[in-house]
Amino acid sequence: MCCFIFGPLDFVVCFRSSCGRAGHGSASAEKTGKVLGEFCRCYKEQYGVALFNSVRYEIEGNGGPQAQLLHRKVPLEDHVIYSGNLFQYIEENKKWRNRFCVVPHNYGLVLYENKLAYERDLSPRVLVNSAGYKILTSVDQYLELVNNSLPGVTPKSGQSPILKCPTDFPLILWHPYARHYYFCVMTGKEQEKWRAVFQDCVRHCNNGISEDSKVEAPAFTDAVRMYRQSKEQYGTWDMLCGNETQVLSNLVMEELLPELRTTIGPRLKGKAQERQRTWIQISDAVYRMVYEQTKAQYDAATAKCEQERPQMESTIRTDMDQIITSKEHLASKIRAFVLPKAEICVRNHVQPYISSILEALMTPTSQGFAEVREVFFKEVTDMNMNIVNEGGLEKLVEYMEKLSHLAFHPVKMQSCYEKMDQLKLEGLQQRFDVSSTSVFKQRAQIHMRQQMDDAVYTFETLLHQELGKLQGKDDLCKSIQRILERVLKKYDYDSSTVRKKFFREALLQITIPFLLKKLAPTCKGELAKFQELIFEDFASFILVENTYEEVVLQSVMKDIMQAVKEAAVQRKHNLYRDSMVMHNSDPNLHLLGEGIPIDWGEEYSGQPEAEPDTDKRRRAKQVVSVIQDDEGVLPYEVGAEALLQPGSPEPREPDPGAPPSSPDGVEEIREALAKESLGDGVEAEERLMNGTDATQKSGATEEVAVAAGSVPGDVPPQGPASEGDGVHRATPASPTPGAEVPSGAGVQRAAPASSMPASPVPGADVPSESRVQHAAPASPKPRADVPSEAKVPHDTPASPAPGAETSSPSAGPACHQPSDKETGEEVAPPGGECSPPQPMSTTESGEGVQTEF
Repeated sequence: MCCFIFGPLDFVVCFRSSCGRAGHGSASAEKTGKVLGEFCRCYKEQYGVALFNSVRYEIEGNGGPQAQLLHRKVPLEDHVIYSGNLFQYIEENKKWRNRFCVVPHNYGLVLYENKLAYERDLSPRVLVNSAGYKILTSVDQYLELVNNSLPGVTPKSGQSPILKCPTDFPLILWHPYARHYYFCVMTGKEQEKWRAVFQDCVRHCNNGISEDSKVEAPAFTDAVRMYRQSKEQYGTWDMLCGNETQVLSNLVMEELLPELRTTIGPRLKGKAQERQRTWIQISDAVYRMVYEQTKAQYDAATAKCEQERPQMESTIRTDMDQIITSKEHLASKIRAFVLPKAEICVRNHVQPYISSILEALMTPTSQGFAEVREVFFKEVTDMNMNIVNEGGLEKLVEYMEKLSHLAFHPVKMQSCYEKMDQLKLEGLQQRFDVSSTSVFKQRAQIHMRQQMDDAVYTFETLLHQELGKLQGKDDLCKSIQRILERVLKKYDYDSSTVRKKFFREALLQITIPFLLKKLAPTCKGELAKFQELIFEDFASFILVENTYEEVVLQSVMKDIMQAVKEAAVQRKHNLYRDSMVMHNSDPNLHLLGEGIPIDWGEEYSGQPEAEPDTDKRRRAKQVVSVIQDDEGVLPYEVGAEALLQPGSPEPREPDPGAPPSSPDGVEEIREALAKESLGDGVEAEERLMNGTDATQKSGATEEVAVAAGSVPGDVPPQGPASEGDGVHRATPASPTPGAEVPSGAGVQRAAPASSMPASPVPGADVPSESRVQHAAPASPKPRADVPSEAKVPHDTPASPAPGAETSSPSAGPACHQPSDKETGEEVAPPGGECSPPQPMSTTESGEGVQTEF
């Protein structure tokens, strides 16, 4: 007999009577055992198929295009994603308490009594794994979900609801089965930050099944799908989230909870809000009990499969040819029976809608990946400006440590993630039995984060290689710009590959369950007769059901591939064509990726000894929180407030007749730039005459032209931008101090430097009709007189308003962008506002289900 002694007496009585029968165990345990027994049978069957597919792939190989960006093999650890204070509702005493929340690198929510408890390394009060949770920012949204969870129990008008929030900015973590968590903050800005943090935690924890496992992961997901299809449940499933034990617990609760609701719901006593609160406690108690039983039973099943794996793998390697022949024979028989019916179904019910589904997927996804490119470009460009204005290598180390965590910064990445909120399948969602678009949104967002981290890691690796060859701050600026351009081109190619793969997978995930459901009445009952075609020795590696699904997949795959290919040819969403493939185009770069991970702080800080863990933790947590209001403004943020350093005098208008005072040797650097432009002018013109237009919109990806014998390190050059774009890809520049540039000044593609100097002489007037050739972007010094909301658009040059003046004597070296010798293309900086820097620290990990301490 199973009972959890907490909550009202009615809850204990109802739970005891519904869950226990003498000598027969609890009803929930029986149901859990029944569901897991059927699932483990499916898992054992799928394990043999997944093992065969893994070994066959290993032997035959069938890899797609090689990624141009490097992938971080050692994940970033020992850093804090976010931390700060917020109020939590304590259900035991029904009071709100201030809590210090820390989000470590594994994205668990760790709640401490206060910040001092965290600094003293005391045990946390609560630890939450947020897989399967939904983030709500309205009490009304929460009350609606609670009312729907227990039908017929709704508080009457005038009665106090189940939850009251002391502020107008709540943050509620709602789960259909587990306990709920209630938080609130004081301002809307804090609410938005914490919402981004919580959503990042949910997104990461939902993706709990490791993709590194080539056997266990596909065996598990296929077993879940086969089990649900055996229950006539097709289509996407919102609760396929978390680790394997959490997914199986959700699978059990999906069947168990309706039975509990029917049994216990009518017997609950008290006011409506009390019955709702009691029901939430019952659901959470059962979920915890199911989780423990599921974990034990699933671990036993996987251990048994692992024990049998060596023998199975030996059989596969010995009889590989015979297994393949047997499977192809089976597939041919099933194809002859199924394919005619499947093709008719595809032609009538799927083919007319593929283009609509694809368009709905492509628009928000491509916008999100373009925003990733913009954010990365802006962060590196701002770093380059600040390094030149404030110092050399020391500042580089500081900013590179922040940049290395860019992909894991919830607030900075939020502008990328929120593009996927536009995803709407409208009527297609009901037609194809798609319960929710959240599956596709989160998958695309995970791809965005991975692509951002790959771009950052590639940039880190290339810059680290170059540091030993640099001769000063100006060389550092030029190298950063060249490497940025090189990485952006690699990103354009990789993002196109990733998006096309995502589109194909999403289309299959939408259409295949629909086809299987349509064909089930006429085909599924006839599959048993094909079992006799499989040799008994190979029955563990060939399944009729899997082969049948492969045939159905083949019936629609051709249309899906054609739709994605046509979208790439149209270039509407900046996709490369499938025929443009780069194989091992930069082998030297990929060799660099095999090296030891870069630790900028330890390698360049000059500290003789490493700090003890306790001291390092104490020092790090002083700068970890970007939510605290007492954090100072960093020069990393570009704007009027950031550019005016505390304590610095107000910027003064420069005297046009006097040479600018230059603490950084601006005159010498400007002369060097002029000499370099004289030598590079003709070369730049020749590069633009090779058939590649320099025009390109922000975030655009174009076709890849692969020539035999291409130089290692090259990536596909960009194609032309859209028509009507009158501004070419030459890099914009800012006038030097005292130069007046009326707003009518335009920009042309680069011309020989002899026709015009690299930048106007201080004090020179430029008429509005002139079209100025610019060779370098603007880099205002911290005292530059610029508006706080100033942005530099990607496709037009930055142009001050008439009469506007800047006082930055370091504009020349800060922004020089020589052409990438390997790619032959110049890149202009996009605009965009800056976000707070990425924190780092150490903390404990948070794994498993939510736990109270």
